[in-house]
Amino acid sequence: QVQVVESGGGLARPGGSLSVSCVASGFSFKDYDMRWYRQPPGKARELIADITPTGARTLYANSVRGRFTISRDNGANTVQLQMNSLLPEDTAVYYCNVYYDTRDYWGQGTQVTVSS
Repeated sequence: QVQVVESGGGLARPGGSLSVSCVASGFSFKDYDMRWYRQPPGKARELIADITPTGARTLYANSVRGRFTISRDNGANTVQLQMNSLLPEDTAVYYCNVYYDTRDYWGQGTQVTVSS
């Protein structure tokens, strides 16, 4: 069955850096877009980054463009999100996502907290 499992995250100070990673299984990883979403406390889940199957194209939400970088390793079935210049408003649970066979698949999420 399809699974995506996030890891990484944690606590960082404003201006710092963190990364989160996701390993996927149960589908042909190299053929699908992969996405990162986040859900801040008390707010809706939002799409923040997308990467095409070969990694040739990436898309970012305005709120993270220029600070976050999404990348993937098709040999290892992983997708990463490098987060730099972190802001307190980046505090959220971060989710890996794939849309496969007419439905969304989500991991359990990983917490990122940005605080001084």
